[in-house]
Amino acid sequence: MAESGPHLFEEDTTPVVEGGPAFRADAPDTRLYTGDCREVLRSLPESGTVDLVFADPPFNWDVNYGAWDDSMPREAYEQFTKEWLDACIDVLSPAGSLWVNIPDDTAAEIVVHLKSRGLTMVNWCIWHFRFGQCRHSGFITSKVHALYFCKDPDNRIWNPDTILEQSDRASIYGDARTMAKDTNKGMRVPMDVWYGKYWGRIQGNNKERRHNHQNQIPEVYLERVIQSCSNEGSLVLDPFTGSGTTCTVARALGRRSIGIEYSPENAASAWERIHDIGMVRKGEGIGQSSAIFKSRGGGSST
Repeated sequence: MAESGPHLFEEDTTPVVEGGPAFRADAPDTRLYTGDCREVLRSLPESGTVDLVFADPPFNWDVNYGAWDDSMPREAYEQFTKEWLDACIDVLSPAGSLWVNIPDDTAAEIVVHLKSRGLTMVNWCIWHFRFGQCRHSGFITSKVHALYFCKDPDNRIWNPDTILEQSDRASIYGDARTMAKDTNKGMRVPMDVWYGKYWGRIQGNNKERRHNHQNQIPEVYLERVIQSCSNEGSLVLDPFTGSGTTCTVARALGRRSIGIEYSPENAASAWERIHDIGMVRKGEGIGQSSAIFKSRGGGSST
């Protein structure tokens, strides 16, 4: 591969995972490979057994990722996107789900492609944050799309009781009826716009922040996805490991995981977090209301 960055995928029968992962730990099994995710994915012996793929790809916004070319021509970037998506689909188990974290630029193209490949959209969620980049040419961007697809909507792993949060009836209006339910009193499955405490972009002195890593996702985001769409012992995969959030949270929640990172330097830093530091906010964001209004009675807003 040329040092200038990624290339369009070319057929090559060389098994790039033959030598094993760059980093590995047990209890639960956690592996981190280095290289182009398209090549690593097609060589994994676990093909067809991954219960959850979470992908947060480069956005092609000309960010400095070292050897990675984040300013590809648009046509090349869309082709690259289709190639890694197809490789992710191939490793999914029959009950598997695929999540993609992506901005406005490419969300529609990804939705169209995944539908054309026979996957079913479960939700088009929005991750909303208040710390957007200031600009005057248009409205400030304050969201990223969290696209949730599955192979089989009738046979997917789905654990809603693990991610319940306070309902607005309980947290804002103090409605006694929601507390009179037989189960999950005052609680609900989260809505499809995600925001609130711990949901902001990882900036400044945030204790989750890993310096020298771009565009970190908060742990609570991955906690929600992994808890709801995998079981303890399930295999979770992230084709763009970055700072290591997915594998860090998966390991904390008792899931096996595979990470793939293009940069060996980034991989080494991510592994330090995954293996040595671990998750810093486990459970802190679960069960909290994301309401934007203040309490109007007996409830307590967060």
